[in-house]
Amino acid sequence: MTEPEVGRPAPDFTLTDHHGRRVTLSDYRGAAVLLVFVPFAFSDTCTNELIELRDAPDLTDGRALEVLVVSCDSIYTLKAWSDAHGYQDELLSDFWPHGEASRDYGVFNPQKGLATRGTFLIDAQGDVAWSVINPVGEARDIEDYRAAIAAL
Repeated sequence: MTEPEVGRPAPDFTLTDHHGRRVTLSDYRGAAVLLVFVPFAFSDTCTNELIELRDAPDLTDGRALEVLVVSCDSIYTLKAWSDAHGYQDELLSDFWPHGEASRDYGVFNPQKGLATRGTFLIDAQGDVAWSVINPVGEARDIEDYRAAIAAL
């Protein structure tokens, strides 16, 4: 399991969002995508990271940029989390086949059955422009997102 290299095509996937709709990464070509993998929706660190994303409209304002969050949680867990926190961006379930997209991005932890904190900025052509994978328990810095998006 290795993460996709910067400058190489991002692995495509189709996952179900928290509303039960099928979402395919390649359908976003023409816009950049901030692809954010999180371990569990209701864990403290993940909740804080997603709230920080929710409260940072400057990341997408005036840009052709979409934010997609992927977790191995079920769609029902993601829907409950979205409702509890007023989250509007796409929450995608990598529940079944369990962790398939997470594996393709090199962030699946098979011992724990979760995606680790990996983030991939995918350009409008579908190539990985930037990535970061944080150690277990370490939150990502939203300023890193801002810098990577500004450099796109």
